[in-house]
Amino acid sequence: MLTGEIRSKIDALWNAFWTGGISNPLEVIEQITYLLFLKRLDDLHTLEENKAARLKLKKLERRVFPEGKDPKGRAYDDLRWSKFKNFAPAEMFEVVNDHVFPFLRTLGGDDSTYAHHMKDARFTIPTPALLAKVVDMIDAVPMEDRDTKGDLYEYMLGTIASAGQNGQFRTPRHIIQLMVELTAPTTKDVICDPACGTGGFLVAAGEYLRARHPEILREAKLKKHFHEQAFHGFDFDNTMLRIGSMNMLLHGVENPDIRYRDSLAQDPAGEEENYTLVLAKPPFAGSLDYEYCAKDLEQIVTTKKTELLFLALFLRLLKPGGRAAVIVPDGVLFGSSNAHKTLRQLLVEEQKLDAVISLPGGVFKPYAGVSTAILLFTKTNSGGTDHVWFYDVDADGMSLDDKRTELLPPEKLGPVPRTALTADDHAKNNLPDILARWNSLRTVGPDLASVPSEEIKRPRTAQSFCVPKADLAAQGYDLSLNRYKEVVHAEVAHRPPGEILKALGQLEAEIQHGMKELEGMLK
Repeated sequence: MLTGEIRSKIDALWNAFWTGGISNPLEVIEQITYLLFLKRLDDLHTLEENKAARLKLKKLERRVFPEGKDPKGRAYDDLRWSKFKNFAPAEMFEVVNDHVFPFLRTLGGDDSTYAHHMKDARFTIPTPALLAKVVDMIDAVPMEDRDTKGDLYEYMLGTIASAGQNGQFRTPRHIIQLMVELTAPTTKDVICDPACGTGGFLVAAGEYLRARHPEILREAKLKKHFHEQAFHGFDFDNTMLRIGSMNMLLHGVENPDIRYRDSLAQDPAGEEENYTLVLAKPPFAGSLDYEYCAKDLEQIVTTKKTELLFLALFLRLLKPGGRAAVIVPDGVLFGSSNAHKTLRQLLVEEQKLDAVISLPGGVFKPYAGVSTAILLFTKTNSGGTDHVWFYDVDADGMSLDDKRTELLPPEKLGPVPRTALTADDHAKNNLPDILARWNSLRTVGPDLASVPSEEIKRPRTAQSFCVPKADLAAQGYDLSLNRYKEVVHAEVAHRPPGEILKALGQLEAEIQHGMKELEGMLK
């Protein structure tokens, strides 16, 4: 948990960057990421020194910083964080710019994913005074504690979003946590996010495993799996890869598989059926020319729309029995094109579609007002859909305007609040109820009809209800909640603002989709 003092230091640091001439928040956090990596290298080297001293070894088993001098004549020992942090600002600037960063770009001593992403590192901090201030701030934070390191980086990533730039990379943290709780990762899961950005889904899955399965760090086999095999993320933005890798490191994952990959353009050969869990929010409303699309995906669905191509990709990546929780724009649920219908029919008839959770229209504000939903499905290749569970989310704990202010105290927010919610609190935060109802649904077994639960018996006027597969087929596999929800008209005047906003957002999405289809027909 970050203290107010640390938060104020970070805020002051960002202000220093902006007044110092670096206005792009991604560039700010990229520079901080490089410095955090340098501090990690020094910590690793210090560990090796302590080990050698304890075992009375004459030489270090593994040197991060070589002996002797670099090509420009500076002692490699001076390139260590513990050394240059004590230099005067002018000398520190000269050492970091002329010696440390060239060393970083040619690093061979650390074969981790982090070293790989640092090889094209560029130093852009403009003045010695700013560098000295940044180094002092990072050095003052108690980085031994994983929670503090992780919270520090999360807070900085949140500053990217609040700066109003590149916020599209940030899925709200409480929504990510909800999706992780819904899928309940296990110690043996192999988790993938094919559009990982800053790594939010992978970080949340790691934190879940630490909290719910502490044995994962005690047993050697499970520990190796956790640090080296459990987490996989792809992105085609090198800055995002660096930031995502550092986010994982600071949350205690030593060597995740975070790598460059254009998920839609590259055939998933080698990745096909490698993963047991996919957690993702793929890019919305993008379009990809057919010639750039992986041919393997076109065998599933012929379309240019990135949100549909990503769904096809998820099915390719998952092992049979693997499950997914992904965020999609509402257009995926009701779009009338052949590609939309084909993909929805495939999910219902050939795989096992578990749930459609309709989110409020303001969840991604202020960056986008598009209505979205969480799809939960299991890859079976043999069907299995019996009923699909729908939940109509009215409130996520935050206001649905551009400010997105918290509506409840921190201990009552998120899907697993520290304090129980009252009925009034539920009207402001539906997430714990989603999780409770989902868990009660899953305990009744695969054949919902044979063991009726509260969820299977709920009327379609309720906030959650189940729809039989036959009804979905009769509606052309339309998955929009409003297609099946029944409204008691006497209650319309009392509908929560979030529900009204969501309905308006869906109506707007339907109109826009219809206009695009009309334009296509006219062409």
